This record gives sequence, C-alpha cells and structure tokens, in this order.
Amino acid sequence: MIDFAQKVLTSPLNKTHLFYLGQAGFVIKSSTGKVLGIDMYLSECVERVEGHMGFKRLLPKILNPDDIDFDCIIASHPHLDHFDMDSIPQLMYNGHTKLFASVECEKEVKNLKMSNDNITYVKPSESYISGDFKLDFINCDHGTGAPDAVGVIITVDNKRILFVGDTCLRLDRVSEYTSKGDIDILLAPINGAYGNLNEDECAKLSSAVNAKLTIPCHYGMFASHGGNPGLFYKIMREKYPEKNMLIMSVGEKYTF
Repeated sequence: MIDFAQKVLTSPLNKTHLFYLGQAGFVIKSSTGKVLGIDMYLSECVERVEGHMGFKRLLPKILNPDDIDFDCIIASHPHLDHFDMDSIPQLMYNGHTKLFASVECEKEVKNLKMSNDNITYVKPSESYISGDFKLDFINCDHGTGAPDAVGVIITVDNKRILFVGDTCLRLDRVSEYTSKGDIDILLAPINGAYGNLNEDECAKLSSAVNAKLTIPCHYGMFASHGGNPGLFYKIMREKYPEKNMLIMSVGEKYTF
C-alpha cells in the first residue's frame, strides 16, 4: 500500500488536492505541486504534556515531519494539537518552509529555541502570499484559552477553502467568512467541546456561508474531545439535504 507521503508527492499536477490527517490537520497540494499543511498533529505530545489518557492519540500517525518538504505550514493557535511542539521544529528544519502562526504561538517558538527565520506571526485581517497560496486570516472565537486564534481563507488555483478554525458558532461573522467570494470548501470542527462548534452548529454554519462542500474535522483523535461524524451526517441529510458534505477518513484525498 502506498504510504501517505507518496500519495501527496505523486498526486498529479494540474489539479488541486486536499488530504485529511485527522483532528484539524489538512494538507493541500496546488496544481503546480506546492504543498501547504495546516494544524498538522503528527506526534503524541498532547498526551505527554497533559499526562492522562483523555489525550491519548487514537488515530494513526500517517506522516513523519521529514517525509515532505512543505512550502508553508499554518498553526492557527498554540494548543498542541494545532501547534505540534514535537513536529514543527522538524518541519522547519529544511530552512525554506514558511510558518504562519497566530501571535500567541511566539511563546512556543521561544520555548523551543527556534529561529524566527521564515516565521510570520499573523492576526485577523492580515493577508499573505506564499507560493500558490493566498492566505487571508480571519477572526476566530476559541474563548479565553486561545484569544489570538485565527481561521484562514486559503485561495489556491482560483478556489477558496475556508478553514474556520477552532471556534464557537459566530453567524455574525458570515460576511467576514465570505468576504473573498464563494466558498468552495468549508473545513470546520464538530467536537462541541472547548468552545468549538458541535455537529448541529457546523451544519448551520455550512448553510449560512453557502459552502459548496463541507468537510467536518476535529473529532476522533482524543477520547476527551468528542465529536460524532455520524450525527453530523444525519443532521445535514435531514436539515440541509441540498448541501454537499464529505466525511473524510484519515489519509483520504479529495481532488477538485
């Protein structure tokens, strides 16, 4: 069976590919072969730091930090399942990968004694271009535990992916979410804990932003986090039957 890194690296050019890593982690490969990673949790550092089985990793590790030379990576906030302290230094070791991280992640960078070369600390309303990717960072309401958390609208190959980030339901921000145009793919949590959207709220957001396709995330990794993709599926089919959704397995690829 082909391993995940090879699946990414050998996926054909002239198309856009989205891969799911589990939790809130995704990889995007552009039509010219540029590769972006967002909130990739590749290690077991959360359980080690938290010290209890509620944060034991339940989904398989399918990617090592040195398997792919990423063009850029995003860390939406400093929680360790989004800013993987064991993996980010290795992901950056090649000297050319760019990291876009929320401002509060600077504390973690300093703790890791990483160089600030190729690191940009981002705030909502800021925009950046990195290779084939235009990154428009947006507000994210993840509560007092991560007040500087961000979401991001990723434009690649003239397609828009809204990674809403770890957030509660904020329908008052729909105009911000759609400010760059129609949403081709919405990536949003369904775990309903730690201030995040639950299954019903994710479905409501999908309808509100009129996403062409919604992919739920942030479930299944930790016993303490919750999230039921089956319930999300049921809600979408019953309340929003006209909306398209995709529940991705770990390592799955969606080409569009």
